[in-house]
Amino acid sequence: MNLADWTKVPTLAGSHARLEPLQMAHIDGLRGALGDGSLSSLWYTQVPSAKTMTGYVQAALQAQSEGKVLPFVVLNAADEVVGTTRYYGLESEVPRLSIGYTWYGESAQRTGINTESKLMLLTHAFERLQCLSVVFETSWFNFNSRTAIARLGAKQDGVLRNHKRHPDGTPRDTVVFSIIDAEWQGVKRHLRHRLDAHA
Repeated sequence: MNLADWTKVPTLAGSHARLEPLQMAHIDGLRGALGDGSLSSLWYTQVPSAKTMTGYVQAALQAQSEGKVLPFVVLNAADEVVGTTRYYGLESEVPRLSIGYTWYGESAQRTGINTESKLMLLTHAFERLQCLSVVFETSWFNFNSRTAIARLGAKQDGVLRNHKRHPDGTPRDTVVFSIIDAEWQGVKRHLRHRLDAHA
């Protein structure tokens, strides 16, 4: 295992999506993607508003500098910014990590972008970082996210009651899913099959 890989954001490229290291220069593109739908109005998500986007990106880059996250911007096949995602909960000593803080503009939803992005992120996690497990977390009330995570092939581990707080301050029950290394080859085959449907 190369420990430097746990501090450097890789560029991951596919036919539907490309993931690049998040930078301040992506703020306008992320604002544009945010305007494509009403994600930031959902009270149970961590999606920023156009007004808070600068602070959102600054906080992600600060957390990266502290070794806590590896943040990505997501671009479509036309090189347009359509969203963002990140690795967090980095534990190189296990090794394990979480994938989250993911949101896409409406035009990128229900396309091959999320499937391919997750395939690339999971491939890097299991095959480059040699993770034993990859974790996904979401609010109990984010039913769309829970369905999407299960559709990837992740299994629900449980629910952490009053685990965190939603952006509005209300207590959040967190639904935890994971994929372990022994399951990865089957999940990879499943995701490739799903991706073929978008070809």
